[in-house]
Amino acid sequence: MTHATDRRDSAALVFEARRRHGLSQASLARRAGTTQRHVSRIERGEVSPSVDTLRRLLAAMGERLELRAVAGPCDHRSDEELRADRDELSPGERIAETSALSRSLTAIANA
Repeated sequence: MTHATDRRDSAALVFEARRRHGLSQASLARRAGTTQRHVSRIERGEVSPSVDTLRRLLAAMGERLELRAVAGPCDHRSDEELRADRDELSPGERIAETSALSRSLTAIANA
């Protein structure tokens, strides 16, 4: 997950909880001990709030933030197995795979 995705997820989380509770940004900010401007910037995805900030905002609305780690996709094949799989690709498929990898690495570098 990229930082931009994290910001959008945080923004939606705070916005949707605030709407569910019928609170304005200003009243949420007062309850959470922050400013309306900060709540607004979080909801617009301009800033990525810390976990502590998210917890504080949600707690001010009577909600709780739950985090958990989920196993991601695993590929425990050896280098030789990975090379053999790549050797089975057509030249066009290799170019497409390399291009996708390049885009991913560029996105990570620019994040």
